Amino acid sequence: MTETIASIEELKAQARRQVRPTDQPPEGATSPDAKPIISFTARRKGKAPSHLADLTLEKRKELLKSAGFPAFRADQLSRHYFSNLQADPSQMTDLPESMRDFVAETFLPNLLEKKAELIADGGSTIKNVWGLYDGTSVESVLMGYRDRTTLCVSSQAGCGMACPFCATGQMGLTRNLSTGEIIEQVRRAMITSEAGALSTGPARLSNVVFMGMGEPLVNYRAVVEALHRMIEPPPYGFGLSARNITVSTVGMAPLILKLAEVGLPVTLAVSLHAPDDELRDDLIPANARWKVGELLDAARHYFEVTGRRVSIEYALIKDMNDHTWRAQLLADELNARGSGWAHVNPIPLNPTPGSIWTASTKEQQEAFVNQLRSAGIRTTIRDTRGSDIDGACGQLATEVTRKQKAAGRAKITNV
Repeated sequence: MTETIASIEELKAQARRQVRPTDQPPEGATSPDAKPIISFTARRKGKAPSHLADLTLEKRKELLKSAGFPAFRADQLSRHYFSNLQADPSQMTDLPESMRDFVAETFLPNLLEKKAELIADGGSTIKNVWGLYDGTSVESVLMGYRDRTTLCVSSQAGCGMACPFCATGQMGLTRNLSTGEIIEQVRRAMITSEAGALSTGPARLSNVVFMGMGEPLVNYRAVVEALHRMIEPPPYGFGLSARNITVSTVGMAPLILKLAEVGLPVTLAVSLHAPDDELRDDLIPANARWKVGELLDAARHYFEVTGRRVSIEYALIKDMNDHTWRAQLLADELNARGSGWAHVNPIPLNPTPGSIWTASTKEQQEAFVNQLRSAGIRTTIRDTRGSDIDGACGQLATEVTRKQKAAGRAKITNV
């Protein structure tokens, strides 16, 4: 261990100047020392209309029976939704007409309205902004790769984690999404991919990542219910492979332990971004509650319970967290908890407009990765998508909301 410490000190001595998050204040801050404040409380109250996806199959049967319809209709209705991706009762010809209005109102209200769609990366990336029932907006991104088609899904409108380099984090938390609102993003993406809208990848959605807007584990109940709907076969759900679903978190250590006991072997992704508390306290405000050591202990426990290797997400920010000594420190933290349980995904930062930070240089990115690999850590640079269409999560929704507000002010002015 003495040699490891010595090597880190040597790397530190050779390091370039380190930029700190407090070198320049966040927008609207009154002093350079102002720190973002995390929030677990939604600004907007109220629930989305109840939807079929919010309910287990048994609950769907009970609701139909209470309305005077036979329980077996729940299987038919559910297969239309999860197998045929159909949400229009008028097209469900095996349901009696007397039942269709009830189904439309009780089980299949329209939860998402497309507000904007942008296509990037030669047609292999489609980014959508969805308007919700209360006027809030969320994003989802559909991405085609050679061997898979992946949806990046949102679990909250906005985010309360206040990470200063994240566009969504600067929005604050508006509210949690319902299970139905999450699942509707998946169903819409399935329809899009099966229609052949992507230029790359299989014409069937295979992977889902909770890496869109929001901190998934803060919306724990709805997210876990959504996982059940994604994984369980029709008529219970879509029948996706649990191994192809990833839940990302900035570090809700107690909820990682709780998720491990659910029995769904989804992949856990930890948005670490710094291996030392000194820097991570500034980059990830939630680190004030759950320090790096506690977070990695929880992640290791998740691996032990589920057998699923944990992904360590690490956005490489120029001169801030991309030093080779930090790569060595990260390797030491992971190796101290065993070998083979974690895989590091360095990600070139997708900067938000006006940000004081930018992505690492190619040379420093390679040096960081090589330092990890030389320490025995499996490392893969994660592909970035949509840099030409406000790729960082939250940018497009923010722009749509800004235009909506501007249009509203224009209407008032013209009255």
